[in-house]
Amino acid sequence: MEINNKNKQDLKFYIETLNYFKYAKNTIESYSHYLTEFLNKIDKYHAHIVSGDFDKYLKSYNFTSTSQQNQIISSIKFFYEKVLKKKYNKIDFSRPRSERTLPQVIDKTELKTKILSIQNIKHKAILALAYSTGMRVSEVINLKIKDIDSTRMLILIQQSKGKTDRYVPLSEYILKNLREYYKKYKPKEFLFNGQFRLQYSAASCNKIMKKYIRKDSHFHQLRHSSFTSLLEAGTDIRIIQKLAGHKNSKTTEIYTHVSNDLLQSIPLPI
Repeated sequence: MEINNKNKQDLKFYIETLNYFKYAKNTIESYSHYLTEFLNKIDKYHAHIVSGDFDKYLKSYNFTSTSQQNQIISSIKFFYEKVLKKKYNKIDFSRPRSERTLPQVIDKTELKTKILSIQNIKHKAILALAYSTGMRVSEVINLKIKDIDSTRMLILIQQSKGKTDRYVPLSEYILKNLREYYKKYKPKEFLFNGQFRLQYSAASCNKIMKKYIRKDSHFHQLRHSSFTSLLEAGTDIRIIQKLAGHKNSKTTEIYTHVSNDLLQSIPLPI
């Protein structure tokens, strides 16, 4: 989205400030998009923007979800606070209560059967890796060849959500799968290259998920399904927390509420 000329410098400084505070790449892109929307709508030089402009904009915005509402509020609040250096006691920047929805998982037998039957080596490698490790789509596409440690059978995930590094285990099957893929496609820097660029895209990951797994599925379900399968296999919740890169164990504990195997194993009183 193009920004009007009067606000180009504001957006540039905004992005620089987000980088200074070490916000993730995806967050910077999202925040910049929503700020551009706001500045184009207001159509004023920053010196002329008043508190009422923010308040009116947020109250009239047609949010599509609680998640989007939180992102828009956060992006505009950051601009107001860090770029314009204003105090927001006159504006209601409070966020809505989060929607408490359980993660959607796909049956492990169905997933494994469909992934193993994929003929395209690259597509199989991407989906198998994501399901085996529970990696996020951003982690899969940002993975570099040097991050695969076949000696220690570990994968290094660098600077992911929360700007932290972590290791996840590499199975023999995934290693064999990745080597077959590498021999055929010969990627240069990123492990998974795109058709016309060095790096595969998140959109392409979701496209192959819908093609091979379910038309109504999304890539993040592989992550949910992976951790649910581990839990059902008896893996300690603390290990799953470490694999997932969750700072708070409460985030990981949500998988205890979606495990059908565990529910079916409960000895009911009558």
